[in-house]
Amino acid sequence: FDVADKLYFEELSYERVMDIYELETASGVVVSVGGQLPQNIALKLQNSGKAKVLGTDPEDIDKAEDRHKFSSILDSIGVDQPAWKELTSYEDAKKFAESVGYPVLVRPSYVLSGAAMTVIRSEDELQEKLLAASSVSPDHPVVITQYIDGAQEIDCDAVASDGKVLVHAVSEHIENAGVHSGDATLVLPPVNLDKRIQGRVKEIADKVAKAWNITGPFNMQIIKEEVEGSEPNLKVIECNLRASRSFPFVSKVLGTNFIDVATKALVGREVPEPTDLMAVERNYLATKVPQFSWTRLAGADPYLGVEMSSTGEMACFGKDLVEAYWASAQSQMNFRLPQPGEGLLFGGDVTDNALHANSLIQIAKYVNPLGYKFLAANKNVKALLEKNAEGVSVEVIEFPKDDKRKLREVFEKYDIRGCFNLAKFRANGLLDEDYVMRRNAVDFGVPLFMEPKTAVLFAQCMSEKLPKKEGIPSEVRSWSDFVGGRPL
Repeated sequence: FDVADKLYFEELSYERVMDIYELETASGVVVSVGGQLPQNIALKLQNSGKAKVLGTDPEDIDKAEDRHKFSSILDSIGVDQPAWKELTSYEDAKKFAESVGYPVLVRPSYVLSGAAMTVIRSEDELQEKLLAASSVSPDHPVVITQYIDGAQEIDCDAVASDGKVLVHAVSEHIENAGVHSGDATLVLPPVNLDKRIQGRVKEIADKVAKAWNITGPFNMQIIKEEVEGSEPNLKVIECNLRASRSFPFVSKVLGTNFIDVATKALVGREVPEPTDLMAVERNYLATKVPQFSWTRLAGADPYLGVEMSSTGEMACFGKDLVEAYWASAQSQMNFRLPQPGEGLLFGGDVTDNALHANSLIQIAKYVNPLGYKFLAANKNVKALLEKNAEGVSVEVIEFPKDDKRKLREVFEKYDIRGCFNLAKFRANGLLDEDYVMRRNAVDFGVPLFMEPKTAVLFAQCMSEKLPKKEGIPSEVRSWSDFVGGRPL
């Protein structure tokens, strides 16, 4: 807003855009840097015959936003994706779910931040959630797809010109697929994707850019599914022909302004030659972590899923993943690091050999030597940790689920300063123990870790960083120290 020649603070609708277009006697309009709403009106702008849309043709944008067209084109160019079917009736959806197996994912078209996108884990949930998806996107197809549990998610941000990729960035998510990309923790350069996998992601980006004849920015989400004794499967689950929220992040980390490149492509002037930024070896990495505003949403369940919940983000650099994530996590608003000797409250799923239970055990092993008091609200969590983490002693505390005042007294009595609650599913009631634990941790200003992969990573950071007493932390350095030269 402080560099624009003019700023119009108006609703982003077709009518207002045309009013401004005519008032300014503009020669073109860009729809790829304003999020979802400009994409929704791109076709209408072009079909009016009064406005010229710069960059990717709105007909091609429609082929990416319309779930049925999108999936059909991926099939035609040989790019893998989870099994899918356009939703025509409840019976068809039921048959599809039975054929691929639960869980399945429902994806409406032309929606923002995964609105009404939902994971369906049983036939009982099917009808109710299909109605919600149909009502949020009544004029466009709803697609039902296979949901692949436990896969890693990859982000690819890129800029293309006339269907040819100019620059791209491949970031990995810490969290497994199933957490919305806006709520996920991104790592760039990736630490768990070898050059071969990164090369395959670039090949997919090349195919997609060509198929949709992209000019300007675009973003893809891909899942990596491990296959025993074979190369991992890479499946595209999302493609947006616009700049994503991670464009500023990848620009900062790679030292190349992706929006500058996109602008040159959009206007067709001084378009640079393609450059492989991912081929450069770097002695640093950066993490982008979400910022949540749970305290402003009274009663909301602090739980991550396929619909976006975060309201902001921050990024930090470091020489390795631990250093970068340690700085990022502590940069979150109102974050207070639990100190040795204080109480840590544990809860969540305790199913043997499941991701969530194994993660709780790993967290306990990391932080036990630091001298924290281990607390739990039930005997199952106590049994899990004491059985599997050597030397761990857990105290089961009173946990008045229906009395917030008493619960606050419990938090104060036991000096609870951190909460690790790794529940497998979102709560189904206000008296669900895990919901009460998560909600009150947020309300009482206690750091909450509710996703297995990031919780384990933070515990690893605590185990490595807390024993070292530093003045100014080593990770506090200027950005130009990392990327070299003048900041963008």
